Amino acid sequence: MKIALAQLNYHIGNFESNTAKIIDHIKIARKNGADLVVFAELCVCGYPSRDFLEFDEFIDLCESSAQKIAAECTDIACIIGLPTPNDKNEGKELFNSAYFIENVKVKAVAHKALLPNYDIFDEYRYFEPSTEFSCIDFKGHRIALTICEDLWNTIENPLYITRPMDILIEQRPDLMINIAASPFSYNRDEDRTEILSDNAKRYKLPLLYLNNIGAQTELIFDGGSLIFDNKGELIDEMPYFEESVAYYELDDNSNITFQHPTTLKNERLSDIAKIHQAIILGIRDYFYKSGFKQAILGLSGGIDSAVVCALAAEALGAQNVMAVLLPSRFSSDHSIKDAEDLVKNLGCMHETIAIKDITDAFEATLSPQFKGLPFNIAEENLQSRSRAVVLMAMCNKFGYILLNTSNKSEAAVGYGTLYGDMCGGISVIGDVYKTQVFELARYINRDKEIIPENSIVKPPSAELRPNQKDTDSLPEYDILDKIIAEYVEGRSSSATIIKMGYDEKTVRRVIRLINLAEHKRYQTPPILRVSPKAFGMGRRMPIVGKYLS
Repeated sequence: MKIALAQLNYHIGNFESNTAKIIDHIKIARKNGADLVVFAELCVCGYPSRDFLEFDEFIDLCESSAQKIAAECTDIACIIGLPTPNDKNEGKELFNSAYFIENVKVKAVAHKALLPNYDIFDEYRYFEPSTEFSCIDFKGHRIALTICEDLWNTIENPLYITRPMDILIEQRPDLMINIAASPFSYNRDEDRTEILSDNAKRYKLPLLYLNNIGAQTELIFDGGSLIFDNKGELIDEMPYFEESVAYYELDDNSNITFQHPTTLKNERLSDIAKIHQAIILGIRDYFYKSGFKQAILGLSGGIDSAVVCALAAEALGAQNVMAVLLPSRFSSDHSIKDAEDLVKNLGCMHETIAIKDITDAFEATLSPQFKGLPFNIAEENLQSRSRAVVLMAMCNKFGYILLNTSNKSEAAVGYGTLYGDMCGGISVIGDVYKTQVFELARYINRDKEIIPENSIVKPPSAELRPNQKDTDSLPEYDILDKIIAEYVEGRSSSATIIKMGYDEKTVRRVIRLINLAEHKRYQTPPILRVSPKAFGMGRRMPIVGKYLS
């Protein structure tokens, strides 16, 4: 039996596009002699569809699309993912399902049993877990078909009380197929490989695992579909961050061989290389799927905006990026020079708009209210908000989408101006720590200097007052980032972090800042998720909570 795995990029709610793409790849697979072609979890509607799933019309469009796909399945079978109605009176109204289609008919339906309800996942909000499991007979083989999380209930750390494969294995299958929508984080591929390998070993069956690819707002799906033999050995790995189709042969003894040059790599990409590729995909899909073409950002000469500008130019083409230099009376000459050097290196569009007259006008207007009080954060933030007003005006006039350039370290402790440098349509590096931003800059410059060296080596500064440095307000970033990571990603208590050797006063201050800044993060743009715990939909904290604040 020849099986095609189609690792494709879908668009939530774009039934016409998704259906056409699936049908096109059915035709390609048939032409290449495949008996079965496999598509990803909820491929018909896109993942995650979230509250679109509450609309009856949306579910009806899923079914009508599935029937169009079924009509193309002559002389070939396919597996597709879609939501389906729960016809019983009890439980949620939908199942997260997979159709097995053969000879233009839906011959079998598999429902997902283990519904993740942690971090960015919210499946139990919509779906009823399955309690019935049956293998599928096709071409003399018996297939155990499961959906994503169904294979993630590990023995060492079980999250659920059942394992679908424990039931399916009693029906003596000779192949496992798992269709998935497993989002990217920089350490996810290693965990994924280990867990899937353990399944192949435990059940002594070969496993074909097909993952989703593409970005859906803040969530990025990295592909990297995996193929294991019945001993749990990884025998093939499909490309990461790109669409791909691969073909595999299953013989009568349940041995799998691949029908294309293997993409299996002996060396894994570094975390920074993976983050770089993920962000490029995230920017590109956010613009393409939203119907946007051109980006704008404020370019300060600092490392954060330089990295975002370089990433945007790579993702969208330099001709589609407008970098605006917005110097104030506190902007240093070298910062302006660094920004000018970057736009020359990239070849992107640029403008220079001084904000001194704007801020002077604000200060003059407010002078009766400020009553001669000394310069403080109010005047600092007027500068940041003046820049945001200019950038948003250009968005309105020319149709640009503003890229937010705040990093994760700043977002964590609230080191940013609400309605100023924290505004934007999408946050590009909001899940990238400041120390990682430096690494990203070095990675971007791996072949030649794109980001000026001075932007990388100079002390970070918001340049909102004379001789300002980030370390005037914050601990050194190599310390700050580790404390944030332990608290946000590791969910460690202050006492635990202090026991690791960090200064008690610093730890308590940082954690307090993180909690106090929740109201700011609640109002920031969607953040491209690249870590195991990003700010946004995967981290839900009360704004007015007293705990640790």
